[in-house]
Amino acid sequence: MNAERLLALYEQVAEAPDAVPRLRRFVLDLAVRGKLAPQDSGDEPASELLKRIAAEKARLVKAGEIRKPKALPPVDEQPFALPPNWRWVRIREATSDRGQRVPDGDFTYIDVTAINKEAGVVAEPNVLAKDEAPSRARKIAAIGDVLYSCVRPYLLNVAVIDKEFEPAPIASTAFAVLNGHGLVLPWYLWIALRSPFMVECVEENQRGQAYPAINDKDFSLLPFPLPPLAEQRRIVAKVEELMALLDRLEVARTAREATRDRLTAASLARLTAPDTEASEGEPGKVGTGFPSGSATSKDSFPANAHFVLKTLPALTTRPDQIKPLRQTILNLAVRGKLVEGADGELATVGEYRKLQNGYAFKSGWFAKSGMRLLRNANIGHGEIHWDETVYLPEDRVAEFERFRLQKGDIVLTLDRPFIVTGTKVARVTEADLPSLLLQRVGRFVETADGLADDYLFLWINSPHFNDQIDPGRSNGVPHISSKQVEAAEIYVPPLAEQNRIVAKVDALMALCARLEAALTTADATRARLLEAILHEALEPAARAVKEAAE
Repeated sequence: MNAERLLALYEQVAEAPDAVPRLRRFVLDLAVRGKLAPQDSGDEPASELLKRIAAEKARLVKAGEIRKPKALPPVDEQPFALPPNWRWVRIREATSDRGQRVPDGDFTYIDVTAINKEAGVVAEPNVLAKDEAPSRARKIAAIGDVLYSCVRPYLLNVAVIDKEFEPAPIASTAFAVLNGHGLVLPWYLWIALRSPFMVECVEENQRGQAYPAINDKDFSLLPFPLPPLAEQRRIVAKVEELMALLDRLEVARTAREATRDRLTAASLARLTAPDTEASEGEPGKVGTGFPSGSATSKDSFPANAHFVLKTLPALTTRPDQIKPLRQTILNLAVRGKLVEGADGELATVGEYRKLQNGYAFKSGWFAKSGMRLLRNANIGHGEIHWDETVYLPEDRVAEFERFRLQKGDIVLTLDRPFIVTGTKVARVTEADLPSLLLQRVGRFVETADGLADDYLFLWINSPHFNDQIDPGRSNGVPHISSKQVEAAEIYVPPLAEQNRIVAKVDALMALCARLEAALTTADATRARLLEAILHEALEPAARAVKEAAE
């Protein structure tokens, strides 16, 4: 594969969510299959290279520098076909461990925190005195070695020791140390150990669930595709070239997405910017963000809305961009800018609703059956979940009738009110009944006409409500009070306009849902396309290698 071919692939799959990471793995996969760099019949074959490795190991054993390696079984079942001058070997046929020693003086300690896995090098090891040595500081390592973390190997902490360290390094026993004796290039080892094939091999042999690891014995038996030394050099050079290209493509994509996000945010901000002028005698407040009736707001909003409607289809390309669009719709709705209608007034929630707090039922009263109690844990974003349910015995229900919930009630979490995605508020449905209100859950109770429940629910989910609430803390838990909610300002247009606003929001939210579904489907389609293209790019080369081997 060359840069032109990789660019052609990228052009086909550039919009797939994980295009660049997948292409990086694809490059590594091609590398260990002999499909990245050309073969040369004049290269010394891997079979001869193995003899030289064996001779070097024998010399080191005789010199007392390494232990005599154990005989390893051949790779009888080849995982896939290799070029004719390659060989399947066990990874410890091609490499050696340097053994262990207890530090007897200052040493450079290499543990997993010293690894820069993106760059593939040992970046910032610590120098320790012998009496500071952790019990894991035992493995001898040297320049040119490759360190592979056998603990949580899925993290791919693999590094080449590419420079001399003073004092001499000692690595953690969490690493496998691979000395290629100058005959297996360290950067080829790095490529192979991070390739999808080797990752899968390790996953099949690792043990443990919470803290998976592969032991030395199982690691030594991993099948390893060994190319001629000259081809190793060509592979390393080609991988370096293609990875540099992918780095540039990723930077460009990140910049493009950041620009798109900024444009989207700026477009939405033009719609939601607070009004700055108010005509004398007209409703509204300067700088509140509510309708002021000023010439400035009336003149600029239609132009801004036209601009946004024109540009958003091109800028909204990812499902995660739908959330701010929904928030903008709600923001406009509660400011009276979503539909044409008469001006309303700025009021407080308390002028129309009282927030009733639930009863502090004692946990000792809870039973396994009876009437359900609505708790904070049951309220999600827009719906009620009964996965964790507590009950009040039926013989005690009568005395708490004032806390009985009704269909359509709006209930709000008062403890931990904002969890990641906004206000935890829901409407009570027929399926949620019968149930009673538990402490620290609020229910809106009507005290005056003029505010529709549907419009109130829309407002609670809007940024305007969230921006007015500043949760305090009780025993370290964020919480809000009934007073805060009742004191919050709400723009209240006439009931007819409230109903039009709610209908418009429902229609726009349905459009958002369809757009989100379409973008999600598009992402899935791009992912399948990426998979198909990579498979197609791999298979012809695989057939060619197999035919050449036969």
